Amino acid sequence: MNRLLLVLSFVFYCSISNAQDSLVKTEPPKVVSVKYTEADIYIDEDTIAKKTFQKNFKKEYTDSDFVYEQKTPEKNWWDYFKEWLAGIFRNIFSFKNPQASLNFVTLLLKILAALIVIFVIYLIVKALISKEGHWIFSKEAKQKVVHYSDIEKNIHLLDFEKLIKESIETGEKRIAVRYYYLWLLKVMAKNHYIEWDIEKTNTDYLYEIKNPAHKEEFTYLSYLYNYIWYGEFEIDETAFIKAENQFKKSLKTFSHG
Repeated sequence: MNRLLLVLSFVFYCSISNAQDSLVKTEPPKVVSVKYTEADIYIDEDTIAKKTFQKNFKKEYTDSDFVYEQKTPEKNWWDYFKEWLAGIFRNIFSFKNPQASLNFVTLLLKILAALIVIFVIYLIVKALISKEGHWIFSKEAKQKVVHYSDIEKNIHLLDFEKLIKESIETGEKRIAVRYYYLWLLKVMAKNHYIEWDIEKTNTDYLYEIKNPAHKEEFTYLSYLYNYIWYGEFEIDETAFIKAENQFKKSLKTFSHG
């Protein structure tokens, strides 16, 4: 038995030695070098056509057919607010699923937004009507709008006494004061204290008045007019009577040339 093992070991050792010798003696194949000359170089002389893109060509590829990856839109604060509100309603009411409560919140917010818009429009209309908006919405709207826009162009043709009386009867004291002031300008122009021009200002008329006392009187009346008319607030009966008496007095003063 020992002899058999010895023989096998000897044979195995010899085979390994031969294999190592064959590996050592085997040489890699030699690569034959190839030399190229200028004649071997191929020159491509074909003409290359220049390609250009049309302007705004990207717009042709914006359809859904060219969207290869659908991205979920990112949520903003409004989305998170609706989800939070939907969670509250979901705890109060019985909804089938979270999407049902979210749809309910979306509908509720749209209704609230519409109500807010209607309420704001109501406040605007109410503010207009409570002040001077009734000129626009009244039956005589067309006549009054034309009347007030053309009044300064036709002061020499208007019957201010009649207009003032009508304004007082309808409670429009601010308009009555405006009529008194335009009436005063009409009288002053008629008696050559000033030269009437629709483009002139109160300061322009003041420079044309020569008498210092008249200057002082006109300055005060201009102040009353600006304060009452451009102040855009209703005056009480006492303040109106005081202003009316002052205008009547000045009308008599400037009625003499």
